[in-house]
Amino acid sequence: MVLFLAGSSHTGKTLVSQRLLERLRIPYLSADHIKMGLIRSGQTALTPEDDKKLVPYLWGILKEIAKTAVENGQSLIIEGCYVPHEWRDSFSEEYLRHIRAVWLIMSEKYIRQHFSDIRDNANAIERRLDDEWLTPEALVSDNADNLAGCIAQGCSYVLIDGEYSAEDIAGKVCGFLEGVI
Repeated sequence: MVLFLAGSSHTGKTLVSQRLLERLRIPYLSADHIKMGLIRSGQTALTPEDDKKLVPYLWGILKEIAKTAVENGQSLIIEGCYVPHEWRDSFSEEYLRHIRAVWLIMSEKYIRQHFSDIRDNANAIERRLDDEWLTPEALVSDNADNLAGCIAQGCSYVLIDGEYSAEDIAGKVCGFLEGVI
């Protein structure tokens, strides 16, 4: 079983992946680690600021990692911002039986009411070096785009609209995994 845990920056994908690892004993892989490894090793001329260009570049790698895990009968959570809403188009039915994708999406109300908490918890799992771009407007816009993409493509998502509990969100994500774990 492979789970793509996707969504906008600062929605808690890494924290929820950690909770899923603890709950399901399934390891997770950070797309950001792959991104930085490729950038730092000189395998790409793209930079961390090239997020829009990084989606197709990283998706080409992430989908093949997922296929390899399925072929080997291994379970893996792949978390990151680099999963396109059209993710299903990259896999045959044989693979799709073993793969799920779930987006974490924060509502505008949640972002506006909890922006200081979002900013304060940005380093819950990883150390972020540069969050100067982080504004309520940027988060609202990116989360709204992800929600629209999920609705248009019929993608599964967890809407974060009340209190944030990584354990509760992990439980909701597990609900989408029925039939594959």
